[in-house]
Amino acid sequence: MLSVLPPAVARRLWQGMAVGGLIATGVYTFYSSSAPGTISFVLLGVVVVVACFAGPRRWGAEPPGAWLLIGAAALLFLIGVLIRPTVTEEPMPWPLLADAASFSGYVLLSVFLAILLRRRESLDRHAVIDGLIVALAAGMTSTLLLALPAAAIPGRSALLSIIQGTYPLFDVMVLLLIVNLTFTAKTWPVSLVALIVMMVGLFVGDAAYAIVGVSGHVYASPLLNVPFLVAYTGLGVAALHPSVVEMSRAAKPPVQAWSWPRLLVLAPALALPFVLLLTGRTSGAAERVLVAGAGAAIVALLLFRATFAVQAQVAAQLRSEHQATHDPLTGLPNRMSMSAEIERLVMVAETDHHDRVWVYMLDLDGFKWVNDSWGHDTGDQLVIEVGRRLRAAVPNTIPLARVGGDEFLLAFIGEKGEALRLVDDIRGCFARPFPVRDTEVVITSSIGIAHAEGDPARAGVTAEALMRDADTAMYRAKDEGPGRSTIFDTSMHTQVRERIELEVALRAALADDQLYVAYQPIVRLETGVPVGAEALVRWLHPERGLIPPMTFIPIAEDAGLIGSIGTWVRKEALRQLGVWRSEGIVGDDFYLSINVSPRQLSDPELPLIVSGEMLRYGVPAQCVALEMTESVMVDGSSVTSRVLFELRELGVKLLVDDFGTGFSALGYLRRFPVTGVKIDRSFVTGLGVNVEDDEIVRAVVAMSHALGLSVIAEGVETPLQREALHAVGVVNGQGWLWGAAVPAPEFAERWRRAAITQAAAVPAIAANPYGRHRRTDTG
Repeated sequence: MLSVLPPAVARRLWQGMAVGGLIATGVYTFYSSSAPGTISFVLLGVVVVVACFAGPRRWGAEPPGAWLLIGAAALLFLIGVLIRPTVTEEPMPWPLLADAASFSGYVLLSVFLAILLRRRESLDRHAVIDGLIVALAAGMTSTLLLALPAAAIPGRSALLSIIQGTYPLFDVMVLLLIVNLTFTAKTWPVSLVALIVMMVGLFVGDAAYAIVGVSGHVYASPLLNVPFLVAYTGLGVAALHPSVVEMSRAAKPPVQAWSWPRLLVLAPALALPFVLLLTGRTSGAAERVLVAGAGAAIVALLLFRATFAVQAQVAAQLRSEHQATHDPLTGLPNRMSMSAEIERLVMVAETDHHDRVWVYMLDLDGFKWVNDSWGHDTGDQLVIEVGRRLRAAVPNTIPLARVGGDEFLLAFIGEKGEALRLVDDIRGCFARPFPVRDTEVVITSSIGIAHAEGDPARAGVTAEALMRDADTAMYRAKDEGPGRSTIFDTSMHTQVRERIELEVALRAALADDQLYVAYQPIVRLETGVPVGAEALVRWLHPERGLIPPMTFIPIAEDAGLIGSIGTWVRKEALRQLGVWRSEGIVGDDFYLSINVSPRQLSDPELPLIVSGEMLRYGVPAQCVALEMTESVMVDGSSVTSRVLFELRELGVKLLVDDFGTGFSALGYLRRFPVTGVKIDRSFVTGLGVNVEDDEIVRAVVAMSHALGLSVIAEGVETPLQREALHAVGVVNGQGWLWGAAVPAPEFAERWRRAAITQAAAVPAIAANPYGRHRRTDTG
């Protein structure tokens, strides 16, 4: 029913419910003994029942069955209220029909609240004990003040009188469940507040009926039903408000055994037995026994609660200490715990037996690829499995810890031969594939190893040095390739310091304009005519001179600078292209290829930014190509995918750089709007010499042509490679055969010479339009 309404209208229905409920309450108050009052009551009750069935379903509240229960409870309450005036004066058992409907409604209401508490994970032992204490106190009070006096009235069924006196007990128990909901909620949404209003209305109405029952009447006036109309209004608002979906979500604050709100609830319950003993209501022996028994049970529950609170505090303390020293994901010790363990090993290692303390730092190779491809949940499962295999592979006497996202640390006392055998055990953990979702992946680990003699006098300093040196050796192992292990030596400290110094210098270079853009021509193989260029970043250090990209680009990636550098290169390259076009140095067919990092392509604003930059510098979209790595397509996030499609809609070319070295899957090329691929230089090097490289290049070209993609070969250095590429259908090439990447002024001058040479003799251009150059960097 509500599903057909527009969302804006459906979201305002609760306001109509609130206003309608107040109007119905007002009409019933003034016309309680006539037809308008009865009609308003029935109409409100029916609307609320419909709201309980339709509202939670419209907003997707969970679990749906719980809200069906409270809808049925609302219907039973309505039946009980409506038939009570009619059956009250009838002989037994007819008066019990109204009570049977109301009691059934309370049962369903209690089940509804219990289901919500369970879904919110809000049922705890403290709440159960508190409920029993309050229920005992309320039951005792209701029995003494309401049920027993009502049962003593002559001429009326004792069963009916007791039933009338127990209604407040039901209300107290249900109200306690509501209070428990409030205690375990960080926020109070509108639906929760409305449920509290409902319970207050029920409590007031039932208390009024119970008080009237003490005077000998089961039903005195229709005005006693006014609180129930307020309760119905609250229930309708709770069911129709969009926050109804929050009622079953676990969002609770930490449990506090003796918080002030809990004490305010318990204090009256604890005081009631003593207060009742001082009143005239306990003059008889039976009454005093009832109060004494209930008081003793309450004290026993309180003592049990206090004992449990102490036990819970001790358990919480132990749990807190465990969490402080262990990794929450794998359950292994963390860095702090491992540091203390290594310090202990340094203290107990005996130098007389030539034993040394060995520390192993492991870092998973390929973990980022798994994390980016399948998500962090899958990455967490992989880390858990690695930790399980490591713990199973090495003896329990060898400490093992997880000290980072995908880093593990081991420590061992022994000789070098034993230490190296442990490396083999560690590698054995990665011999079998790891199950990841519906497939299996094979990863390796880079291992850094550091060792030192026992030194009880300087155990703390030695332990920290061992972990630091193992970490340094691990990074050296990663530089050597995946799956390698390296033992630390002192020369690595120099390299680490140099890396840190380069990172600091790179940050300064970005701010001080030490970087510049160099341009390497992209040439048509058949004619040797240049068709474009690739913009490449270069770093001219004021003291060290030209620093190769293969040195500072990895540092920029690790330091998080690659995005800033990439943005600067793109803006500078587009500006330069705009200048060349305005000066007539390059024609309309000339295009510039610019690298973009995965981090840049994850920015949803990138298409808008690139569009603004092209407009600012007067560069048409067809003159711009953006190069990306295959990992961007493997990541395949929704944001990156949308960015690529929006860039292509601008008219920008999209090229896959270093194609063939990564995943090179046909599905990625079909799924994303790429326009071309660049064959990696590692395959070009073996052309004409290695048959396998010939076949790989031929396959890439055939696949690209079938998909309508352009092909550019990187790293072309010899005429033999050029001829081999042309023979298999490669159209464009880039490499040292036609010159290195040079600054903008030198590139412009060469372009002019190339244009003059082209007009004079095309064959000469094909040979080498820029002249031969000795190779000095990677281009």
